[in-house]
Amino acid sequence: MRAYSVLRLLAVLIGLPVLGTALPALADPGKTPLPADLQPVPEPPPPPAGYQPDPALEPQVTIVQKGETKEEQYRLNGKLYMVKVTPPHGVSYYLVDSRGDGVFSRMEPTDSGLRVPMWVIKNF
Repeated sequence: MRAYSVLRLLAVLIGLPVLGTALPALADPGKTPLPADLQPVPEPPPPPAGYQPDPALEPQVTIVQKGETKEEQYRLNGKLYMVKVTPPHGVSYYLVDSRGDGVFSRMEPTDSGLRVPMWVIKNF
């Protein structure tokens, strides 16, 4: 137990100088000195002559109001691939057809999609 306390104290002592130098810069970014040789970002080049965007490649979004819940349905080439559901109270979430088979699974905006294997090897 004593080793844990010493390690915790070391972590706090090592973290304080780092935190002390980072907080002033984060608190007021207007007072942080900027480099003297800053230049504006150049404008992007125009599209090539004769370029016409393909409307079939743009997703079609249909907004459907179901009671107080709003659904934004995203289709590409007429096939529904994603639905954004915005409930009246709470955070919106997405239903995504990730395999293209018409089966939708819920995906949170903060979900990275990474699933860690959690196999049971042995029970004691």
